[in-house]
Amino acid sequence: MAVEIALSQDGQDLTIKVKGRFDFGKHQEFRDAYERQGRTFKSVVVDLKDATYLDSSALGMLLLLRDHAGGDSADVRVLNTSSDVRKILAISNFDKLFNIS
Repeated sequence: MAVEIALSQDGQDLTIKVKGRFDFGKHQEFRDAYERQGRTFKSVVVDLKDATYLDSSALGMLLLLRDHAGGDSADVRVLNTSSDVRKILAISNFDKLFNIS
């Protein structure tokens, strides 16, 4: 599976790991990762350590996740980004919407 989820022990924090290409082909799998839980979380982490590619549809998916999590008040973090992915996120001003590292 190219999108994996992990819940914290208390069930309040969700981690979504994306492996391989993060593009439109992962759209349904990515949405299912947070919507099928049937609730919102205190925090959501998107781990891109194993992501090899990111395109504009992935940016849209991140925005949909942020809206689902609560918009401006949401704690959504994008972690383990490569330098290329970090540049794409910075050019798109996503560093103003997400905590990126």
